[in-house]
Amino acid sequence: MNLRFSQDLEVLLKRLLDKPLSLSEIVSETSERGFSLVLSILALPFLFPLIPPGVSTILGSGCLFLGLQMALGRTSPWLPSKIAHFQFPRNFTRQILSNFKRISRRLEKMISPRWLSVSENKFFWKINGFCIAWLAFLLMLPIPFTNPLPAGIILLLAIATLEADGLLICIAYVLTIFATLFFAFLGYAIWKTPEILPSIFQ
Repeated sequence: MNLRFSQDLEVLLKRLLDKPLSLSEIVSETSERGFSLVLSILALPFLFPLIPPGVSTILGSGCLFLGLQMALGRTSPWLPSKIAHFQFPRNFTRQILSNFKRISRRLEKMISPRWLSVSENKFFWKINGFCIAWLAFLLMLPIPFTNPLPAGIILLLAIATLEADGLLICIAYVLTIFATLFFAFLGYAIWKTPEILPSIFQ
């Protein structure tokens, strides 16, 4: 199976290798699929230890802004100037593309259009946005080694939306609840034992 999200993202990443594009240019070229495609590109790097210093804040903020707009029912994405003008460095893009190929092969075995009453419902579009915004908030918390969990769920939601997979969207909702409980547990542990967090960096 060669799903459309895989083709779209691979073509887009290869274009970024040839000529750096700003996020605003990517959004304008991808039309209504811009939300999910840009969210996928923003979330992917957090799954691997390859983010250059300072870039993670821009990527996380981009996920947060896009998620909030989806939650408000917007279908045309908008990004603040600082985020909109961000361009992926070529070496960074090359690493993302290499890692994406491994992920896409696994995801393609799980995804198919189904439960269309969920995937094509405007109410669930807003719920997706709320979940993505919340996960982006968790993503930006200064807790080491926790990025892959919320980033992976954001990627799952974005791709499930692209492929109209309502079942996978519902699974992502359950994973969002799990991530929330996990971060709540971490927050409680840090509150009760403040020395835990500094000791991680030693």
